[in-house]
Amino acid sequence: MKALVLAGGTGSRLLPITHTAPKQLVPVANKPVLFYGIESLVAAGITDIGIIVGYTADEIRAAVGDGSAFGAKVTYIQQDKPLGLAHAVLVARDYLGDDDFVMYLGDNFIVGGISELVDSFHTKRPDADILLTRVADPSAFGVAELDDAGRVVRIEEKPKSPVSDLAVVGVYLFTPVVHEAVRAITPSARGELEITDALQWLIDRDHTIRSTLITGYWKDTGNVSDMLEVNRSVLETLEPCVSGKIDADSEIIGRVRIERGASISGSRIVGPAVIGTGTTVTNSYIGPSTSIAEDCVIDSSEIEFSIILEGASIEGVGRIEASLIGRETQVTRANRTPRAHRFVVGDHSKVQITP
Repeated sequence: MKALVLAGGTGSRLLPITHTAPKQLVPVANKPVLFYGIESLVAAGITDIGIIVGYTADEIRAAVGDGSAFGAKVTYIQQDKPLGLAHAVLVARDYLGDDDFVMYLGDNFIVGGISELVDSFHTKRPDADILLTRVADPSAFGVAELDDAGRVVRIEEKPKSPVSDLAVVGVYLFTPVVHEAVRAITPSARGELEITDALQWLIDRDHTIRSTLITGYWKDTGNVSDMLEVNRSVLETLEPCVSGKIDADSEIIGRVRIERGASISGSRIVGPAVIGTGTTVTNSYIGPSTSIAEDCVIDSSEIEFSIILEGASIEGVGRIEASLIGRETQVTRANRTPRAHRFVVGDHSKVQITP
């Protein structure tokens, strides 16, 4: 079995962060989301991995390399435009050959991995197997309808009137019959070749589509709130480790990981939290569910339930929470009279201030 990992797309819901980096490389607990997916595939015994890349191909290649760091062999497949998940299967046809394969969306996060799903697929070998989860707003997802026996009888992409609350999660298992389906369908109203249409094509021709309902944790990390929630969830499993320097005036409470080369002085850190290599935290409070990447400077500030990317500097700004702070960002207090806020704000940013 091979894997097809989708790491193209524009990441519009994570702008402006994704103006300068792929959404799949935004870190969770200081590790890119994409890496968790690759590790899940390798843990399931799938080491031949094709990665679909778009305009951020260079960044993905630089981060993942040839896959050897993960115990895998990685092949990169260029998709010039993000024209749908089924289009990605078309683009990867030569790579996939006649092998069964897992298609894994690179910005999805599934706690517990997919090993049981892969084992079940090998044993029962339906034509396709999909993951489902119950969601509050199914109209934002592909939605599945099951019969009384639990078989998938209908799938619709982002329906206005959903027939169920069962959303299709971004992990799919296929036999080679799917190649006939993706060649047969036509673009949807939004101009994409939908994998849900390919699945419906298979259903209409009496192919067997199994489903597995996820009872654990799954998130599509495509927006900031979901990214912060995944970060919180991963940090809850953190193994505490202190490899950096901590002075006598600092206090470390709970599950905290302080990487080698980090320096903590006059500060209080309450876990779960991670402080990256080369980061300095001075006279500050770092609260639960916070990830601070490498080479950051945190001084005279409070940060909680946030992700701070590498090289950021936050000095003297009081309290920050529920925030995603980009690479090499500078957040400082403005000592001006009369009092005023001063910004350099990128496209699609969101800023909240107290009057």
